[in-house]
Amino acid sequence: MPAEDQSPSPTPRRRVRRWEWAGLAGLAVAVTLVLALTAFDRAGHDRDGRHGAAPIGNPYEDGRRAGAQALLDAWAQAVRTGDTTALPALFDPGATPGFLDAEIRRAGNAADVPFSEFGYEIAEDPEVPVPSVVVDQLGASDVWAPTVYLRYAIDGADAQPTRKPVSVLLARHGDDWALVSDSQMPGSERETWRGPWDFGPVEVRRVGGADGRSSVVLGHPEQSAMVDVLATELADAVAHVTDVWGEDWARRAVVMVAGSQEEFAALVGSGHSGSDIAAVAISDAIEPGSDTVSGQRIVFSPAAASRLTDVTRVAVLRHELTHVAARSATEDGSPMWMLEGYADYVGYRGLEATFEQLAPTLAATVAESGPPASLPRDEDFRAGGDVARLAYESSWSVAAFVAATYGESSLDALYRDLASGPVTGVELDARIRAVLGTSAEGLVQSWGTWVKQQLS
Repeated sequence: MPAEDQSPSPTPRRRVRRWEWAGLAGLAVAVTLVLALTAFDRAGHDRDGRHGAAPIGNPYEDGRRAGAQALLDAWAQAVRTGDTTALPALFDPGATPGFLDAEIRRAGNAADVPFSEFGYEIAEDPEVPVPSVVVDQLGASDVWAPTVYLRYAIDGADAQPTRKPVSVLLARHGDDWALVSDSQMPGSERETWRGPWDFGPVEVRRVGGADGRSSVVLGHPEQSAMVDVLATELADAVAHVTDVWGEDWARRAVVMVAGSQEEFAALVGSGHSGSDIAAVAISDAIEPGSDTVSGQRIVFSPAAASRLTDVTRVAVLRHELTHVAARSATEDGSPMWMLEGYADYVGYRGLEATFEQLAPTLAATVAESGPPASLPRDEDFRAGGDVARLAYESSWSVAAFVAATYGESSLDALYRDLASGPVTGVELDARIRAVLGTSAEGLVQSWGTWVKQQLS
C-alpha cells in the first residue's frame, strides 16, 4: 500500500541554473560502477594477523623466502619514506633499464601520501616460471618470480589495507637478493598494479568528517583545482548519502583524480579508458560472510573536470559515494536497474529540476513510443549511446517512482533485497511483491503511468 509520507529531502534543495542542464542530462552515462574489480586474496595472512607467506617447512625454501622478503621490506620502506638514496643498493646490475629511475621518481611522488601501511608480501600462490634465457642473462645463483602483492592503506580513510598484484623478478648473488624487474613476465598474465604515485607527484587533501572519520582526495598538481573542489564538497556529499542510506557504512572515502587515460585505466581496469566516463567506484571482492570492504576508491577521469558542472560534479560524487556506502550489501550480478537507479536517485535527490531535465532521453522515448513497458536490461547499461542513457534515466525514474509512491524506506528495503545477487524472473516478482505489495508486472505498469503523468 503506498505510503502517505512522500519522503521529501531533509537537505536544502539546490536550484540548478539553466546552463548547467547540458551537462546534467548526460550524467547517466558519465558514471559507472565496477564491483569486485580486484579479488582480495587472503593468501599470505597467517592466523595472528601478520603479513607475508608462512614458512613451509623446507629449510631451503624458507631461507629463500626470508631473504627475498627482507629485500621487499627494504624496497617498501624506501618508497614509503621517500628514501631515494637507499634504492640503488636494492637493484641488480642486470635490472630492467629505467626500473631504478622509475622507483626513485615513485618514492618522491609518494612522499606526501599518508600511508598507514605500505609493504610487499610473498603469497603462497605458485611462482611464475622464468624463461631460461632470462636466467642465463642475469648470471645469478638463483632467479625467482614469486607471487607478490603490494599491501597498502591510506591513514584514517582505510579501515583495512587493500592488496594489489605486483609482477616482480628477483635475483640472488650469494646471500643477497636484488630487484630485477616489475614488468610482466613473458608468458605470464600477472601484471603490476600502478597507483597515482606511479604517474607523478601526488597532492593530498584530508577531509574531516563526523565522529573523527576522515576522507582523503588524491590527485596531481595539474589537477589541483579539481582536487580542491572535491575536497570542499566531499563532507557534504558523505552526509547526504548517510541521510538516505543510513549510518551502516564507513562514512568516509578515498577519492582519486586521474591525470591521464593511462592512469585512469590503471586504477580502475583496462575496460575503462576514461574518455567517456566521469567517475568509477571500485572495490576489492568481499570475503564470504564479511561486512567490511577493502580497496574502495572513487576515481574521477581526466575528462571529468572539463565535462562536469558544479551541479553534475556533486551529483556524480553522491552517486559514487552511494555505491561505496552500499557495497557491503551488494552482491555481484544484482539487477543493474536497481543498483544504478538507486545511486542516481541519491545523486539527484534535493535538486530542483523537472523530469525532462533529469531524463531527456526517456522523455523523448515516451513522446514517441509511449511509457516504458519493461525494466532496463543489464546489457543496456553497457551498450553506450542513447541505449545506455535510456537505461540509466529509466532506472532513476523507477527509483524516484518507488520513493514518491511507497516512501524512501521502501526504496531502501527494495534495494537491499534486490542487491543480494542474480535473480530469476520468479524471484524478482516475489521480492518486489514482498516489499511493495505488487508484482513486477504491476510495478512496471504503475511506473509507466507515473512517468507519463510527470511528462503531461
